[in-house]
Amino acid sequence: MKTITQLKEEVKSLMAASSKIDATCVAENRSPNDSELQVKNDILDQVQALRNELDVREREERMMVVLGKPAETLTKPAPDNKGHGITIKDKEKFGSFGEQISAVISAGRPNGHIDPRLFNAATGLNETTPSEGGFLVQQDFSSTLFEEMIETGMLAPKCRRVTISGNSNGIKLNGVDETSRESTLYGGIQVYPKAEAAAATASKPKFREIELNLKKTMGLCYLTEELMQDSVALESWIRPAFVSAFGFKIDDYIIRGTGAGQPLGILNSGALVSVGKETGQAKETLLAENVINMYSRMFAGSLNSAEWYINQNLIPQLFTMSIAVGTGGVPVYLPPGNTLNNAPGGSLFGRPVNPIEHCSTLGTQGDIIFADFSKGYILAEKGGVRSETSIHVQFLYDEEVIKFVIRLDGQTLRASALVPYKGGSGSTQSHFIVLDSRT
Repeated sequence: MKTITQLKEEVKSLMAASSKIDATCVAENRSPNDSELQVKNDILDQVQALRNELDVREREERMMVVLGKPAETLTKPAPDNKGHGITIKDKEKFGSFGEQISAVISAGRPNGHIDPRLFNAATGLNETTPSEGGFLVQQDFSSTLFEEMIETGMLAPKCRRVTISGNSNGIKLNGVDETSRESTLYGGIQVYPKAEAAAATASKPKFREIELNLKKTMGLCYLTEELMQDSVALESWIRPAFVSAFGFKIDDYIIRGTGAGQPLGILNSGALVSVGKETGQAKETLLAENVINMYSRMFAGSLNSAEWYINQNLIPQLFTMSIAVGTGGVPVYLPPGNTLNNAPGGSLFGRPVNPIEHCSTLGTQGDIIFADFSKGYILAEKGGVRSETSIHVQFLYDEEVIKFVIRLDGQTLRASALVPYKGGSGSTQSHFIVLDSRT
């Protein structure tokens, strides 16, 4: 068996032979002929094989050093090492997200070297599954990435979040099954004065099961050969793009997810209240009466925590919206910078206005939303990020594709809007209020 030094020397010798062909072509002012190109390809194949072997040998050498050190120099055991008796040191982890992506790329190539750190990366999550075509991103990178994805969005950080454990792919929660408070509370409780010696009437709350099952969301990213050679550039380019794109998509799910293979969005939830337009209202307009009616349908307990979300093309409507008072009027919307207002996007009824791309265009349902995500929407997440690569998709363009996979689910806490104690079925209330189309 060749030593590491011998392997390095052989690689050096082969690369020198390849360089000699290039030098000859340069001296003769010509391109390599077919025979020379074939020789160079054969050389590079040999070099790749030697480098793969070299990677394995160097890795083995490092592991022997680790296992040969006294136990007190090792870090504490991982939460679940599955009985193999090997504890993982900090040096056995990837130093950066870019470094791990480079290792995933190498592992995805035919006969490519699989860095053992890919197996160590997600210890404790019970999800290291290269047999399924991918590797979880190292746990410290993974949790940071997922938090960055959530924080990048405007809606996800405001939702009620539940983290599902590593050994589960879903969660069941109890929720109140309540559609009306006209005669009972919480779906079945009755409270009334008890006359002397009168028999009590039994009552109990009614519950429903909220089931959240993790659903996959995937993102693809094409990488050039030059970018793959630089782990620092790889991280600086992939990380922000990946985080931003997934954060944007999660917010889109929360607004308009279908619930089929993806989270259920508020626009498709039975809990949504859609307020009708005014009689004779012109198309593609927003009136003060619309906003007043929407505000009146929010749960009283959410009036101080709900916020407005609008498509940016509603802004001209907001600036001209007013309530008639005598021969004049007073503005309804307080724009940013107003001395009475500190909300970055302005405010309506003292609540912040947030322009977001996920709202529908002006005049269609969902162009303006009054919502309390903190009390009304639950987002379940696994927290792990899996990555895998393929060299085949863009082979002719000298590119590889890397795929990232996250798993999450979400839905409104209530299955339907609520008929209040007094007000009737025409004044249902909810955590999520929109305006009917005006097209």
